[in-house]
Amino acid sequence: MIHKYYLNGHHILMDINSGSVFEIDELTYEVLDYFPDKDKCFDLLGTKYDEDQLAEVWNELTYLKNQGILYSEDIVLDEKIIKNRDVKAMCLHISHDCNMRCAYCFAAEGSFNGDKLLMSYETGKEAIDFLIENSGERKHLEIDFFGGEPLMNFSVVKDLVEYARSIEKKYNKEFRFTMTTNALLLNDENMKYLDENMANIVLSLDGRKETNDKMRKTVTDEGTYDLIIDKIKRMVELRGNKDHYVRGTFTKNNLDFSKDVMDLADRGFKSISVEPVVASPEMSYALTDEDLDRLINEYEDLAVRYLDYWRSGKGFDFFHFNIDLHGGPCAYKRVSGCGAGTDYISVTPTGEIYPCHQFVGIEDFVLGSLKEGIVRTDLRKDFERVNLTDKKACNDCWAKYYCGGGCFANAYNFNKDIYQPYELGCELEKKRVECAVMIKIVQQAEDRDNQN
Repeated sequence: MIHKYYLNGHHILMDINSGSVFEIDELTYEVLDYFPDKDKCFDLLGTKYDEDQLAEVWNELTYLKNQGILYSEDIVLDEKIIKNRDVKAMCLHISHDCNMRCAYCFAAEGSFNGDKLLMSYETGKEAIDFLIENSGERKHLEIDFFGGEPLMNFSVVKDLVEYARSIEKKYNKEFRFTMTTNALLLNDENMKYLDENMANIVLSLDGRKETNDKMRKTVTDEGTYDLIIDKIKRMVELRGNKDHYVRGTFTKNNLDFSKDVMDLADRGFKSISVEPVVASPEMSYALTDEDLDRLINEYEDLAVRYLDYWRSGKGFDFFHFNIDLHGGPCAYKRVSGCGAGTDYISVTPTGEIYPCHQFVGIEDFVLGSLKEGIVRTDLRKDFERVNLTDKKACNDCWAKYYCGGGCFANAYNFNKDIYQPYELGCELEKKRVECAVMIKIVQQAEDRDNQN
């Protein structure tokens, strides 16, 4: 399978299974419309192009095909690799309560449609023990402190980090801790601690003040921008080159979301992620199919501005434009997606186990509990089977190995079927991949030119 497209003055060709990427000329771009039907190609393009030129391009494409670089064979994995996967990452719901009231919050003000609770140290300790017991031979394990707002339970976060560190050598494990916070409770003490102990920190901010304050409010219905912007700046400054993201959400209220991305960049933030909201169509802020053309244009415009900033020396990292054209993800990861329900799980303050944080509160997706273990082996097998080879909607999609089949929770929320991807999300992902590949091609070409 191949995919070709034109963006920002560049003709780009991708071979989906091998991962090969080429910048091509207009002639090659047109010839590909007919390959491998040589007679038809020469008949229809012979009046526009010289026959020797056509023959040269045709021979090059034939050579690449014979070498397995173009039209390469599909990826096939051994079923033993896909199934029976040990747990490697846990989303620890340290708080089912929040000190903000964000209009688009899928977690229902942090409670996940249940009681407002804080996780006890004892439950967190059980969760860490569970992760170790179910991690098999994996050495590197990850725990994400999540909410609600995890800093509302900061003392337990510190106690659990200390506990995990105390048993690493005993079980030959190494823990990587992360946290997602709305930043309201950041102060000098906890910022220093987070910087020293978290491998990654995600700080929530939607971009421009008017964008942020329309959706992200305090419990007294006030905008939060002025309350958090300086705290986020201090946290990012303290963080330096260590992993972190300033992460926002865009909705129908700011379809011009590229302005929010650039506003964050102009404020000096170097690691930025602004994600599309996922909400039921009846919500006033939800993204719908009628917004798709506008959003595609917005990503394309953002890619051009992203390059302009890079050229000027003010470059920044935008999460969705990160792509590796050389190594790329391993074949297993490309086929199996995010690992929700198999090597990734979420644990609630009451010890219930879910496939991921976005399924929490949906009773049909309770895998089990810390006390009983994973008892819904049938449900876990469903998630094991949801790989690209079993998703009919993904079979003919050129972007399948870049997204891994999309988000299971979004698929369920929109289609009530974890096998059926969320279509709008698919279209946005395809455009982001196109932009990311174009950016890499331009950057590599200009870097080469500058070196010569």
